[in-house]
Amino acid sequence: MDDKSYCTFAENDVTLYFDQLTIMKFFFLVILTLAFVFPVFAQNEQAPIVEKEIKYQNWKYPTVRDISKELDLRELSKGKKLVVVVYFAPWCPNWRYDAPKLEAFYKKYQDQGLQIVGVGEYDPVDRMKANIDSLGITFPVVFESVSRAQRGATKHSDYRKETGDKRYTGSPWYILLDPAKYSDDGDTLVKKADVINGEMIMTEGEAYIRKALGLPAANTAAIGTAGEKAASIEACDPQKPIAIKKP
Repeated sequence: MDDKSYCTFAENDVTLYFDQLTIMKFFFLVILTLAFVFPVFAQNEQAPIVEKEIKYQNWKYPTVRDISKELDLRELSKGKKLVVVVYFAPWCPNWRYDAPKLEAFYKKYQDQGLQIVGVGEYDPVDRMKANIDSLGITFPVVFESVSRAQRGATKHSDYRKETGDKRYTGSPWYILLDPAKYSDDGDTLVKKADVINGEMIMTEGEAYIRKALGLPAANTAAIGTAGEKAASIEACDPQKPIAIKKP
């Protein structure tokens, strides 16, 4: 190989190296961008607390932490002033966004009459347990279903339809119960209740909790976050892309 040919070969080799390096940098930047952008838009499914006609039934479900044990909602509610039941799918970003704030409410108000209980849906129990452990959840968590294939065959699905929730998965979904209004007996606990068809607006949620517990109103502005937006994007719908809107 003469000097000219060698130089051409070396030049092509260096060019190829830098092309590969550029491609690697590009993909790294894409992954990094998605890591920051996706959670922001996934946290965009907030909904107000609204009163709905709903025949909400008592349940007895196995616990996520020990499937040999069951929790009975009516029994769990005894002595409580407010029971917040939150249905969730562990893989849903919207649930992961709400969960730490719910845990903070639980720690702050459980001694004053608040009970929070999670109902896991659409994932194996071991994944539910890993999820609540990673999020530091200490309030009770039970499960109704263990597969995404069960999505249309759960009480969670029935209640969402009954209250007008049009989302694909409906995670999280809340019902806020006043045990003083429970029926004395029978499967149906209440026929009307406040629900949240989406993420909780935390400032509204804490104000609601304090009122239900008979506590004075407080300045809850610090609880609100930049994620509290009015737009509704179904981040837990595998059939819809995340719509990123320009400001």
